[in-house]
Amino acid sequence: MSKVTLGLIQTAVGADPKANLDKAIVKTIEAAKAGAQIICLQELFRSYYFCQVEDHRYFALAEEIPGPGTDAFRKVASDHGVVIVASLFERRAAGLYHNTAAIIDADGRYLGKYRKMHIPDDPLFHEKFYFTPGDLGFKAWRTRHGKIGVCVCWDQWYPEAARLTALQGAEILFYPTAIGWHPSEKAEFGGRQHSSWETIQRGHAIANGCYVAAVNRVGHEAPDGGAGLEFWGQSFVADPSGQILKRASVDKEENVLVEVDLAAVDTQRTHWPFLRDRRIDAYEEITKRYLD
Repeated sequence: MSKVTLGLIQTAVGADPKANLDKAIVKTIEAAKAGAQIICLQELFRSYYFCQVEDHRYFALAEEIPGPGTDAFRKVASDHGVVIVASLFERRAAGLYHNTAAIIDADGRYLGKYRKMHIPDDPLFHEKFYFTPGDLGFKAWRTRHGKIGVCVCWDQWYPEAARLTALQGAEILFYPTAIGWHPSEKAEFGGRQHSSWETIQRGHAIANGCYVAAVNRVGHEAPDGGAGLEFWGQSFVADPSGQILKRASVDKEENVLVEVDLAAVDTQRTHWPFLRDRRIDAYEEITKRYLD
């Protein structure tokens, strides 16, 4: 069967990591019972988006992968026959941390992980303080319900990441995300910022002839005072022609369920043969920082 139902878990996050994990498990089970077969959670769902500040105490939020977080979702996956993508703060070793997504198959097997490759450093997005750039490369996994690729948030702006994941056969690209507005900028720049975010990911779907699923959080978070961030939600699924199949709200918690037909990937790639016509003999300079 080529049809599969995706489940995107869009939630607000509180101060208690255990409560956030419990909520994520409840929402995942709800999505599974509603028919979702591949379920993706938002970026770093276990905590506030702590990267708004540089503070060593937040390293205590990290965990090993595999570890307690993956163990909890392995049980959910096995009990309900669903594939799960869970974004976690990974403690690899003392002083070495990653922003990591764990992939769990529908029988509860831990398939592996993707470590976020592109690490931003912008106002209220101080990720370079916390995360070492990923060293596992871009990957895709054959799951019970389809072949999926996973990148994380800032990765979604880079066509190279999407392409290299698609070239490994990914039929769906998942992007766990934590992105929002600076409240002081929203009136002037908010519309174009969101449009840019959505448009480039729709472009990845078109250029690679695959589905794209982006999962964002909602709510205003200012864990250490200050203006904080207003996360813009609007999790969505785009088909291989870049059309939005479903988009979540700006400010509500919701499970977004979307049935997709993986046969459309083959059809799109056959009729719009971008992979066939790539000039791989002419792309050597793409590996350079800049062409002076």
